[in-house]
Amino acid sequence: MPSVTKGGCVAHHISSQDIRPDVMDTQEDKLHKSLLIFAAAFMTFAVMLWLAIYWAMGVNFSSNVPLCYQVISVGSLVYYMKTRNFAVLRFIQLALFLFAPFIMQWSMGSSVTSSGVTLWALLAPIGALVVSGWRESIPWFFAYMVLTVLSGFFDYVLGAGGSGGIPMNTIGLFFALNFAAMSSILYFLVRYFVVETEKIKQQLDQQHALLAEEQKRSERVLFNVLPANIAERLKSREGLIADGYADVTVMFADLVNFTQLTEQMSPEQMVGLLNNLFSEFDELTEKHGLEKIKTIGDAYMVVGGLTRERQDYTHDVVNMALEMMDFVARHPLAAKLELGVHVGIATGPVVAGVIGTKRFIYDLWGDTVNIASRLTDDARSGHILADKLTYNRLRHDFLFEPPNVLNIKGKGEMVSYRLVGRVDASGSSGKNNVYRLPPQDGAPAVA
Repeated sequence: MPSVTKGGCVAHHISSQDIRPDVMDTQEDKLHKSLLIFAAAFMTFAVMLWLAIYWAMGVNFSSNVPLCYQVISVGSLVYYMKTRNFAVLRFIQLALFLFAPFIMQWSMGSSVTSSGVTLWALLAPIGALVVSGWRESIPWFFAYMVLTVLSGFFDYVLGAGGSGGIPMNTIGLFFALNFAAMSSILYFLVRYFVVETEKIKQQLDQQHALLAEEQKRSERVLFNVLPANIAERLKSREGLIADGYADVTVMFADLVNFTQLTEQMSPEQMVGLLNNLFSEFDELTEKHGLEKIKTIGDAYMVVGGLTRERQDYTHDVVNMALEMMDFVARHPLAAKLELGVHVGIATGPVVAGVIGTKRFIYDLWGDTVNIASRLTDDARSGHILADKLTYNRLRHDFLFEPPNVLNIKGKGEMVSYRLVGRVDASGSSGKNNVYRLPPQDGAPAVA
C-alpha cells in the first residue's frame, strides 16, 4: 500500500511479494527451470508427432488422452509464465510424465499393443532427479516402479497380450520409435544438464579466482598496516592481542617546518610530498628489518626488537635514522622548502597490542615510547637524541656529543646524548659514514 510522506510524496512499501521469484534465482534454480521447460516442450511436441504418425498409418483409437495431456501441459506452462510458481509447474509436469503413458497404454490394451509406451513414464523420476534433487526423485521413481509392476500384472492376469487389431509391423515400428524417442529425450536432457552444470562450474571457478585475488589484496593491505606476526594472529581469529616486550628500541622521526608549509602548499602538493618522503621511510624500515607502527601527522614511528629476528635492532634503528636524515637532506623539494628531521630514540620495555574493531591499530605503550617522543620534541632540526641505554649499546660504533641533561615532562631530569655519526673500522670518525651530522654549538664528539 502507498503511504504519504510529510512532503506530500507517495512512498511505496516494497515487500517480498512485490519481487518476482525468478529475480532471486540462483544459477542452479535457473538451470532446473530451463530443464523442465525444455522437457515439457519436447514432450508436447513428441505427443503431437506420435499421434500424427498413428493417424497417418491408419491406426484409429481415442485421442482423448493425448489431447488432455496437451491441454494440461500447455495450461501449466501458461500458468507458470503468469505466476512464476515453479513448484506447481514442476508437480503438474512430472505427474503428466508419469501417469499419461500408463493411461495411454491401458486405453490401447496392453504393453504390446501400445508398443511399450509406458517407457515414457521414466521421464518422471529422471526429471525429478535433475530438476529437484535425488531425495525428491525417490517418490517419483517408486511410483514409476509400482505402476510398471501393476501394468505387467494386468497384462498377465487379463491375458491381454494380443495385438488388439494393430498390425505387428506397426507395433514393432512404434516399439522402435518409443525407445528411440525416449532414449533421445533422456540423452539430451542429461546432456543439457551436464553442459549447463559445466558452465555454472566455470562461472564459480572464475568467481572463486576473483575472490581469491580479493583475499590476497586484503591480506596485502593487512600486512602493510600491521606487523606480519600480528596479521597472522588476526587471520587465525585470535582474541585480544596484547604482548609485553622487555626490550625494544623505539624511534620517532618528525619533520621540521612541515606544519608551516601546509599554509603555503595546495593539499595535493602537501600530501604528495609527505607520501614521497614516507614511502622512502617505509622502504628503509623494510631494509633494516624494523616495524613501522604508525604515522601521526608528519611524525613517523618505528620500533626494532618485536620479532627478535635481528639481534642488533638498536643499531638498525640508528642506521635507519641516519639514512632518513640523508634522504631528506638530498631531496630537492625538501631542501628547497628547508624541511628537516629531528629524531628521538629510546630503548626499554613496552606493551604492544591491537585496539579497536573498526580501523583497528597496532600500537605501543610505556615509558620507552614516552621518552622517545619527548626526546624528539627536544631535538633540533637535523639532530638525533638518544637515551642512556641506547647510548650504552651504541657508543663503540657511533659518535656522540657529551651528555646533556633534559627536563622531561613527567620524568623530571634525564640524561640524553646527541648522535653525530658513525665510527669507522679504524676507530676514527667518519669518512665511511653514510651521513655525519654537524656538531651542535661546537661541542666535541665522543664515542
